[in-house]
Amino acid sequence: MDLADLRIFRTVVREGGITRAAEKLFRVQSNVTTRIRQLEEDLGVQLFIREGKRLHVSPAGHKLVGYADRLLALAEEARTAMLDPRPRGTLRLGAMERTAAARLPSLLADYHARYPEVEIQLRTGNPQVLATAMLAGELDAAFAAEPIADAPFEKQSAFQEQLVIVSAASRVSIDDRLDMPKTMIAFEHGCPHRKRLEQWYARRGFMAEKTIELGSYHAILGCVVAGMGIALMPKSVLSGFPESRWLKLHELPADEDNAVTVLFWRKGAGSSNVTALQELLAEQSLSTGVAAAAIA
Repeated sequence: MDLADLRIFRTVVREGGITRAAEKLFRVQSNVTTRIRQLEEDLGVQLFIREGKRLHVSPAGHKLVGYADRLLALAEEARTAMLDPRPRGTLRLGAMERTAAARLPSLLADYHARYPEVEIQLRTGNPQVLATAMLAGELDAAFAAEPIADAPFEKQSAFQEQLVIVSAASRVSIDDRLDMPKTMIAFEHGCPHRKRLEQWYARRGFMAEKTIELGSYHAILGCVVAGMGIALMPKSVLSGFPESRWLKLHELPADEDNAVTVLFWRKGAGSSNVTALQELLAEQSLSTGVAAAAIA
């Protein structure tokens, strides 16, 4: 059963016969008759009761008319949506936990106000998880800290983050070579901030003896306050942490203290929904005096 057969069937019903339907559809009568018989064979029912040259819609035919109307209307709606440049439908968006918690609420509120016909579905994860999900067709776009592979994706810079190392307030220094922090607290492998902290140790000729893996920034900060180790994270995380007075922030050198979060999507798989998000990001970046650069 295809849409063309349903359209022919509905026209025969509406016009009351093969002849008038053929004229309406600009087809020869034999073609209309053949398509109706093919539809009946496909469905395994008789759609018309034939009395000589006259046709009467059968009970099964009456039932099919309603479905035909709905299917053809839905097909027309889909065709219109494909041609309509306005954002609509579902935007499947991914983000790192930090970005989702601190950066996205206001951005997505503005997006929803501007494009109320778009339903946003949000999924969190580290950059590797998000990239894999996008290549599998499970996400339309995602926010993640660099580096993001260039080959399969297009990117646009979204947010600049200042990175700091945090320790318990009792730790005076993290650079004392005789008293380097032995434990690092971080997310699972694949988290870019974990990798940056590992690089921080490596540059100083040390390696953490123990790594505590946790699933949220609040849990990480709680362990830091308890003196269990150090962590590296965006400074903006601390604005929502009530026990920040029990923490000590350690500034990083200029070549280690920043991270860029990008919006990325699969090459050739852009959509009006993603384009609208790109444009909104660019507008917000300009309003704050930071240009959002497109990255090929």
